[in-house]
Amino acid sequence: MIQRQRIAAAALCLIGFVFALPSASLAQDFPPKRPVTMIVGFAPGGAADAAARLIAKALAENIGQSVIVDNKAGAGGNIAHQQVANGPADGSVILLGSIGPLTIAPHMMKVGYDPFKDLAPLSGGVHFPNVLVVNANSGIKSLADFVAQAKRAPGTVSYASTGVGSASHLTGELFAQRVGAEMVHVPYRGGAPAMQDLLGGRFTGYFAAPPSALSHLETGRLTALATTGLTRPAYMPNIPTLAESALPGFEALNWYAFVASAKTPTALLDRWNQEIVKVLTDPAMRDALSKLGLTPHPTTRTQLTDFMTTESQKWGTIVRERKITGE
Repeated sequence: MIQRQRIAAAALCLIGFVFALPSASLAQDFPPKRPVTMIVGFAPGGAADAAARLIAKALAENIGQSVIVDNKAGAGGNIAHQQVANGPADGSVILLGSIGPLTIAPHMMKVGYDPFKDLAPLSGGVHFPNVLVVNANSGIKSLADFVAQAKRAPGTVSYASTGVGSASHLTGELFAQRVGAEMVHVPYRGGAPAMQDLLGGRFTGYFAAPPSALSHLETGRLTALATTGLTRPAYMPNIPTLAESALPGFEALNWYAFVASAKTPTALLDRWNQEIVKVLTDPAMRDALSKLGLTPHPTTRTQLTDFMTTESQKWGTIVRERKITGE
């Protein structure tokens, strides 16, 4: 009897060892043998691209493997998200996902992926308020001027965004709803081309990400009217928030977060979380991102899922109330 118990115990140990082998093997597969690709859903030159390149460089140094930023612009970032959802699941491809494709676009159109089923959370990335800017030659000097023009001549005030369903698009929709004015939405394939056309006077305003606006504010080519957070950011202490100017409680934060294919083994997802959090909590990275107007937002994988759920509920309501549809 004792001998049989010993044999059974040994068998159980062997089974446990065998089942543990995949996890051990996966741990040894990090970093991936081939260069890592960090996909960004917007054109070079915008806020997402700026954040991605800073973080990719630090990740590469830490893991001892190349991390290549690959810009896949189009459909407000949805193309990139669909590509990652259906792409390699060996840990070699990660995505700097964004608020639009992860929590807004799925309420508006068929996007070819489910952000909660086909994409796996890695960690929060960065967050920041947008800033409503106009061309300095537009004649608009204040938020009151902007709103007055929109109400005086409905449909003549236009605003750009980084694509249908993007944060800048929905911020504009929420703003129009709150002030009771109709504005024309002009979608672009990223922040950089939108900024270039604003500087060229092709539309009225843009709820821009700070990295793409700060240098033009310093040179006087743009005028900042208001920011979209509840409090004034430290790098724009003299620019009022929409909440304090005319719209109490108005908040529309922009954010990017890291995700990967949901088919990726959990061991690799957890390891990527560790590496990303390590980079984002580094004081040097915090300082570098701060100079761009971005705040690091590292999280656990579960915290990111909870955050995405809350954001999805908030913006889904706006999509339904404004009857917004995709392209």
